[in-house]
Amino acid sequence: MKLTLYTDYSLRVLIYLATRTDGELANIKEIADSYQISKNHLMKVTHELGKMGIIETIRGRNGGIRLAMAPLEINIGTLVRKTEEDFHLVECFSPENNTCIITPVCGLKHVLAKALKAYLDVLDQYTLKDLVQRPEDYRLLFSLNNPPKNE
Repeated sequence: MKLTLYTDYSLRVLIYLATRTDGELANIKEIADSYQISKNHLMKVTHELGKMGIIETIRGRNGGIRLAMAPLEINIGTLVRKTEEDFHLVECFSPENNTCIITPVCGLKHVLAKALKAYLDVLDQYTLKDLVQRPEDYRLLFSLNNPPKNE
């Protein structure tokens, strides 16, 4: 199974925010610069993560974003389920679009359904905290792509 860019970017934003200390705010530009990805895509992602209550958005001149809950409370399987549009691995997983003639007798759909369940079961075993065991290592890598500004 391949995750969409939307889910990938959602996970990257959360990983970035999990490396911040004491609720320190980040902004979309610095996250985009750190990962060298589209700021416009990240704006959509952060908007949705905010609507889900996973991140907090602070408006204003000194605003930014931060995690709205502890990394231990952010389950990866739950996040993937919320950010993926569908889990239709094959045509027969989508009843409204299924035209495959072997669907009534096909054994493959059951194998793939079992594989998808196992995939999600594994993701359910991990939280954001599990992914960011050593935040300082991440911060070092982020700083290489996003050097501090001279003030």
